Amino acid sequence: MAEVQAKFHKDMNIGQVLSLHPRATEVIEKYFGQGCFTCPGIRMESIAFGAMMHGTDAEAIVRELNALE
Repeated sequence: MAEVQAKFHKDMNIGQVLSLHPRATEVIEKYFGQGCFTCPGIRMESIAFGAMMHGTDAEAIVRELNALE
């Protein structure tokens, strides 16, 4: 069986994530809230930085993003 490569990683900026998958907004909102979508840092801050600021696990977010179909 071929190994599937992860599309998302914790160092990607959140704006990048949102542009790569239409359902990524669901995951980002779940962990970071709706305020993330209007924050100017959306194009500069990484998943890891957002997770640290919101007291959550970046790897859990990445796993959930990579599980999106």
